[in-house]
Amino acid sequence: MIAVVPAAGEGTRLGSLTDDRPKPLVEVAGTPMLTRCFDRLVGIGANELVVVIGYRGEEIREHYGRSFEGVPISYVEQRERLGLAHAISRADGLIEDDFVVHNGDNVVSGNLSEVVDRQRSGADATLLVDRVTREEARETGVLDLDGDGRVRRIVEKPDEPPSTLVTTGVYGLSPPAFDACRRIEPSDRGEYELADAITLLIEAGARVEVVGLDGWRVNVNTPADVERAERLLADES
Repeated sequence: MIAVVPAAGEGTRLGSLTDDRPKPLVEVAGTPMLTRCFDRLVGIGANELVVVIGYRGEEIREHYGRSFEGVPISYVEQRERLGLAHAISRADGLIEDDFVVHNGDNVVSGNLSEVVDRQRSGADATLLVDRVTREEARETGVLDLDGDGRVRRIVEKPDEPPSTLVTTGVYGLSPPAFDACRRIEPSDRGEYELADAITLLIEAGARVEVVGLDGWRVNVNTPADVERAERLLADES
């Protein structure tokens, strides 16, 4: 299965950690975040990596070249950072089958392989989700569930979260997701949200599966996030 890795961000909140490198190459416990992401994806069977680059993207190209541990890497460019759906849409034309998405600035430990398994079993989209506090839910994509526990929609950064189940930056998607990413309108933040594209798929009758994270993840945006990820990694060793 091909893996798409959005890695175009600037990382302004990381302060001096990004003075000499793009955000995805910031090290966590001595290893660039993007390397950790690639390791996880290759470990669950990814046979090609499509990396979405933007800010200082040439440094990422130079660092990894055309392959990682024998797995080929393709690069596509996101000149304007207009949201996750926009980033994923840059890979359209390179992918003809189901694929997995792993945000390049997330450090994740857990059951990623289950996302691939669900996708291969016929899901149109598979969401790796985590349960968080209501305060944390206000900062990310939140699942709105019906009475039977099925996903009705995903709401991005809501003031009043409809649940405390949130997306984690890891998704299984099928090719119709590209069309959904093209059809959505920008959000109030001026970004094309993957949450809106998946909601569009749900409204069209898509089969959306949910996998609960059995492990942990850190969305790295600040130096404190780096330190938290390093503590969790140390606890694993």
